[in-house]
Amino acid sequence: MNTFSWLLKREYWEHRGGFFWTPFWISATILLFTLLGIIWAEVYASRINVQVGVSLESITQMVSSGQIDQAGRALDMAYVSFAMVPCIALFFVLFFYLLGALYDDRRDRSVLFWKSLPVGDTATVLSKAVSAMFVAPLIALVVSTIAFALFLVVIGTWAALHGINPLPLLAASHPFSLFGRMLLTIPADAAWALPTIGWLLFWSAFVRSKPFLWAVILPVLIFVANTWVGALGLPNIDRSVLLNDVLARLLFGIVPGSWLGDGAFSWLGRNAAMLQSGSVLDNLSPATVYAKFATAPMWIGILAGAAMIGAAIWMRGRRIETAS
Repeated sequence: MNTFSWLLKREYWEHRGGFFWTPFWISATILLFTLLGIIWAEVYASRINVQVGVSLESITQMVSSGQIDQAGRALDMAYVSFAMVPCIALFFVLFFYLLGALYDDRRDRSVLFWKSLPVGDTATVLSKAVSAMFVAPLIALVVSTIAFALFLVVIGTWAALHGINPLPLLAASHPFSLFGRMLLTIPADAAWALPTIGWLLFWSAFVRSKPFLWAVILPVLIFVANTWVGALGLPNIDRSVLLNDVLARLLFGIVPGSWLGDGAFSWLGRNAAMLQSGSVLDNLSPATVYAKFATAPMWIGILAGAAMIGAAIWMRGRRIETAS
């Protein structure tokens, strides 16, 4: 166990630029632009409408008219917005992290050093999978939550300066409940992401060069070829099945919250609808989140992902070279 925790720390310190600093700077940028927007709006007599997932002007109107509950839901939507933006960046971070996780060690020959240590290939590969499944998303969530807490301080100060008591507004929001519920989504995200994690780790361990082309271009070419076969009237796989259940699961499963949708990219519309409806707590309830584990696509993906991770472990013990 100590060896595995050491491997997790190694992954963090070698990739802290993507795991920590990427969500940090994104959250800091959102906060900075929010603060600058408020200052700009004050200077120009509120002719600028500042938005962070929700309009600050609308929050003010809700509080002024006594609609505290609606203002609290608006702050909940702002919290989700704070969390969603780093998640988009996290997809790119994890995608290229997994592609290079086993390939880079072979390319720079450091794999020979790591193999000289009393650390098995299974522990090495699993540490990279766990880092992508749990460590990076948890760091992004904590960083975005701290940024949202600072955002509440800014909003509270701004409201107080305008003669509005911020305490009822802050009490009407649900930051602790939302943090707990988003924390509970991490295992669902991890399970849904297993096919993508296994797919990228397999190619990272298998190919001698250009893992990106093998991991991305190959399934795309298969989809295009299947489309052409269908256009010729020959037997083929249904395009929606191939796109939603194969291509999307292999390449986009590591997008946090992608399990919310019923197909490729439909999670974007689901998340947008959740923000517009204000039903954030309902959509992130444990019953809603873990109901996904009762579906066949979830378990098929888990089994496929586990098989590909197993193949990556097997290849890790047999491939130590790359193309020159």
